[in-house]
Amino acid sequence: MAFGLNSAQLIGRLGRDVEISTLQSGKRVANLNVATDESFIDKSDGSRVDRVEWHRVVTFQDGLVNMLEKNAKKGRLVYVEGKLQTRKWRKDGEDTDRLFTEIMLVPGSRVQFLTKADAAAMTNGQTSQEPAGQAPSDPATSDEPPF
Repeated sequence: MAFGLNSAQLIGRLGRDVEISTLQSGKRVANLNVATDESFIDKSDGSRVDRVEWHRVVTFQDGLVNMLEKNAKKGRLVYVEGKLQTRKWRKDGEDTDRLFTEIMLVPGSRVQFLTKADAAAMTNGQTSQEPAGQAPSDPATSDEPPF
């Protein structure tokens, strides 16, 4: 009998629209990038420091993938509850393993949008704040919050 607890809860903003991929088996997977932010006072000089932490959220559940595809748009405030999962892989030609920790949404997990979708942006077919013709930046490599 297991006595462990593996639970992760976040409230943050989506760094980009949900990414939906299809595996070779035909199963679909949804990937979200959620930014949480915090601030603190630097003891050395008394200045305020803002810090953004990026979290990757993944689900393979068909119903949840469909819901996220329709509603998970850049900048929306979202509550996510799931479990932590670490995957290990080795890149071709390298001798060391790489680790990747993400929040997995499994049966019993929860996603709740805390802001309404921007109706004007959705009717125009534009769902992001990026200028036309410019690719969105990768939120995982940015220290700037998506809001």
